[in-house]
Amino acid sequence: MMGTAAAIRPIHVLLIDDHAVVRSGLRMVIESKLGLKVVGEASNRADALAIAAREQPDIILLDLDLNGVSGLDFLADLFTKASDARVIILTGVYDSDAHQRAMQLGAMGLVLKEKAAEVVIKAIEKVHAGEVWFDRVMMGHMISQLSRVALTPKSKPEAQRIASLTEREREITALIGEGLKNKVIANRLFISETTVRHHLTSVFDKLGVSDRLELIIYAYRHGLAKPPS
Repeated sequence: MMGTAAAIRPIHVLLIDDHAVVRSGLRMVIESKLGLKVVGEASNRADALAIAAREQPDIILLDLDLNGVSGLDFLADLFTKASDARVIILTGVYDSDAHQRAMQLGAMGLVLKEKAAEVVIKAIEKVHAGEVWFDRVMMGHMISQLSRVALTPKSKPEAQRIASLTEREREITALIGEGLKNKVIANRLFISETTVRHHLTSVFDKLGVSDRLELIIYAYRHGLAKPPS
């Protein structure tokens, strides 16, 4: 029986939002789903960091706007307090700059507050499983805006750049496009995380991108990965 109990341990979720009504609604939605449990609520940085350290949540739902303070300003501190947590950003507006920064800082999901309850649940489950969750329309806005900067024409034709990728590098690029972390990619391909990192360094250099976000956008635009459906 003890083994069964351990196997069905619920996903522990920390809610960080400065509106009590929003937190209450999210708690109801989350705890209505078997296998999910809210282990704490916070409305400010200090409480958020304290609860994250104490509860070690699996998932953190983080509002971008906490009474005028950006949740991104202490995202790195949250990872320090709860290193195994995965962060999903809650947002009420399309802000490509903020969303890009969130991804670069390590957030694995973005959910619009206007979305239905089942979207929040699905995002939590997908991110907990090691995937990313980004609203399709939101990703479209980001790709449209960022591609003008991140993917400016290069001196070397793009077809030639892409052709320079090895088969393994293409495989890893496609998996990055699925939002998988290095550890998950390594396990799937039966290689080490160090090898994954070496391949990514080569991919970044060959394609002229500087980080995972630019690589994802590049991969979507050039057919190296499938955008989220």
